[in-house]
Amino acid sequence: MSAHLDHLESFNQRFADADAQDILAFAHETFGDKLTMACSFGVEDMVLLHLLSEAGLKVRVFTLDTGRLPESTYIVMDQARHRYKMEFDVYFPKTEVVEALVRLKGPQSYFDSVDNRKECCRIRKVEPLSRALSGKQAWITGLRAAQSVTRRGLPVFEHDEGHGMVKVNPLTRWSEQDLWDFVQQHNVPFNRLHDEGYPSIGCAPCTRPVPGYEKGREDLVDIRSGRWWWESPDQKECGLHPGSKGSAQ
Repeated sequence: MSAHLDHLESFNQRFADADAQDILAFAHETFGDKLTMACSFGVEDMVLLHLLSEAGLKVRVFTLDTGRLPESTYIVMDQARHRYKMEFDVYFPKTEVVEALVRLKGPQSYFDSVDNRKECCRIRKVEPLSRALSGKQAWITGLRAAQSVTRRGLPVFEHDEGHGMVKVNPLTRWSEQDLWDFVQQHNVPFNRLHDEGYPSIGCAPCTRPVPGYEKGREDLVDIRSGRWWWESPDQKECGLHPGSKGSAQ
């Protein structure tokens, strides 16, 4: 367990009004090679990649390839590799477990129940995440407090109880308009699905465009409503961030 967990309250007080760049620099200085970043190549993560590159911060970045990602996600991943001269650690689900799931329950069991959907997420995302975080003390995410009801009150630094480490959320206070202003100002590459009505992008079968969505206008729609749209809003987490509700202990 990270020795820094006892200091999260003071970290949050210190960085209550800090820029994302300062938060990233502090996290890099504090955790060194025990710091990593999760990247799904959505707009938040692309902004973070740009900030890391701009500051010259060497952080290992990993991505979870569930086997069900849209083609456009691979395209922007390749764009990021070339633009920022980065290599990404790619974690896949365990083949034999995916094979067993599909054999026993079919290729679309996630539509049958919340439990089945969470089982699929656990196999394709949560277990690979545990491997990605092994040996680390802190991880950077693109979570924002405005993204959903499950993330209101999200602090900059929080205790990831499931992994016994620190979670760093440099963009928690950013609005979606802040993100797209930054993307435009710095010519940051982004997933083309954002231009096709997708405010949030995950696995292809579990993500759809949101009617009325305009980039930068999260006041018009629930920006997570295109994810697992057949479920109620308070269930829309995949298990990667189950405790991200503002708890910093």
